[in-house]
Amino acid sequence: MGYRLRVIGYIAVLFLLAACSEYTVSDDPTLRLRFSTDTLSFDTVFTETGSATLKLMVYNRNANALCIDRVWLEKGTVFRVNVDGEPDMERLTNIVLNGGDSLFVFVRLTEEYKSGSDDPVLIEDLLHFHLKAGTTQDVVLEAYGQDAIRIGHKGCGRTEKDDFTFTALKPYIVFDTLVVGGTLTFEPGARLYMHAGACIYALGDVTANGTPDQPITLRGDRLDRLFDSVPYAYAGGSWNGFYLLTETPRTYTFSYVDILSGNVGLYCMSTCTATLPNLRMDGCRIHNHTLYGLVLMNTDALVTNTEISNCASYCVYCSGGEHTFVHSTIASYFGYTSIRIQQVAKDDVAAVFIDNLTKTEPFTTASFYNSIITGYLSNQLVVATPLDRYYPGAFVGNYLKTDTLPLPHAQDNVYWQKTDTASVFVNDFYKYKEYIYYDFHLDSLSPARHIGDSLAALPYPLDRDGVSRAFMRPDAGCYQYQP
Repeated sequence: MGYRLRVIGYIAVLFLLAACSEYTVSDDPTLRLRFSTDTLSFDTVFTETGSATLKLMVYNRNANALCIDRVWLEKGTVFRVNVDGEPDMERLTNIVLNGGDSLFVFVRLTEEYKSGSDDPVLIEDLLHFHLKAGTTQDVVLEAYGQDAIRIGHKGCGRTEKDDFTFTALKPYIVFDTLVVGGTLTFEPGARLYMHAGACIYALGDVTANGTPDQPITLRGDRLDRLFDSVPYAYAGGSWNGFYLLTETPRTYTFSYVDILSGNVGLYCMSTCTATLPNLRMDGCRIHNHTLYGLVLMNTDALVTNTEISNCASYCVYCSGGEHTFVHSTIASYFGYTSIRIQQVAKDDVAAVFIDNLTKTEPFTTASFYNSIITGYLSNQLVVATPLDRYYPGAFVGNYLKTDTLPLPHAQDNVYWQKTDTASVFVNDFYKYKEYIYYDFHLDSLSPARHIGDSLAALPYPLDRDGVSRAFMRPDAGCYQYQP
């Protein structure tokens, strides 16, 4: 009995010693801290705006406690650091990190920094951790800072301009509502980053002539990430939209303009009753909006080589005017992924809605040539007109996910079938774990290949990527298949 008691006593002492070791500060200079990363990297951030806050974990994987007698930044002018809730670096001394324990470190870029350059500038600093045992360990902090031109400011409500030009020298941050009463011009390569709720109202003519090498971009101003594989740019609704509003005939020219991740892409509406405003859109991309992609109300439009994709409501809404789509891809796969990143769910509506039922607007004549209209719901095209047999719009050489069109000018189209096995596109499902985003280029076995009308394709010998359509029967959509 006494022997057993002695053994139990010895075991208890060992457990007590082991339990106490994690609180005993070691002076062994060979012991080290461990970090969740050796380089904490920010995405490109706008200077004078600050950045999102990133997290760094500091681990003590040793059995004994370690004393960090000082934490400091080598330069200390750009980044701000908070260690376990303490933002004052002067007070970050004699921090005891018990064995098996960890620290939270939060880092952000300050709002006071300005690079003074038109191009992104690398910003670096070292975060030092000095152990009482005599060793110093470092974590690299790095970011690319981009100066930007600001229009308005947070909470300003409304900024009004007469004639106005967005240049390509620096990006712009639009904070609230920008109203341009005169001519609005975008230079090739102009970049607009729209703050939450921001929008543009153009009341005059608009000229936005980007190029394949220098596209014009409108998107949200969040450059950080929701998750490692999900940038904020993938979440719709990050800004309001681009609105073309007029009471008199106007001319709108859009070439290679990307309008991304807002509530509304491009909303064209007039109160004209005779000559309507005219929209010419070529090589553009309207993608990932929580309401509509392209709205045409009392507006004539020619849309070519353009992708309009992933909108929670209609990708294209036509009501009043003559609208012609040639070699365009309209794909409705909003929220078609296994991760929820969108603010809203997909509405049970078609990708394209042609409205001829209103009595307050001119007749709607929407025609589609060599285009794709599809999505993951069963019917993606609705022509709402009183008498189908009198509808004048044409549908020729398209791939359509809809019932066979009972219209007099619908011919040589390919219709989706339940028995179809080949995918239309390279990727219509967002595979976030594999870092594979939507890709509406054509799959090698796509049913949209070699179905287009050659005469309709003649004025557009190159696709949106500059690939030749020199085939007897070109592919439908804005992208010609490229092996």
